Amino acid sequence: MRQPNVDDIVKSIAADTRTPQEIVQRMYAQTWAEYSADARIMDYMSVLVAKRVRETLRDTSGRRR
Repeated sequence: MRQPNVDDIVKSIAADTRTPQEIVQRMYAQTWAEYSADARIMDYMSVLVAKRVRETLRDTSGRRR
């Protein structure tokens, strides 16, 4: 299974959430590290990590309103 390009994922999340790419990159890397620590199957890791980062950014942007 071909893994999506992390840079493309980060750019997409940054554009969708109007968050600087540097912040999204840091969040993605931290979330990846947390999820992969105990993961035994990595096939859908990028999807799960991207989903968590998007949810976190949406949650924090909703609180700012």
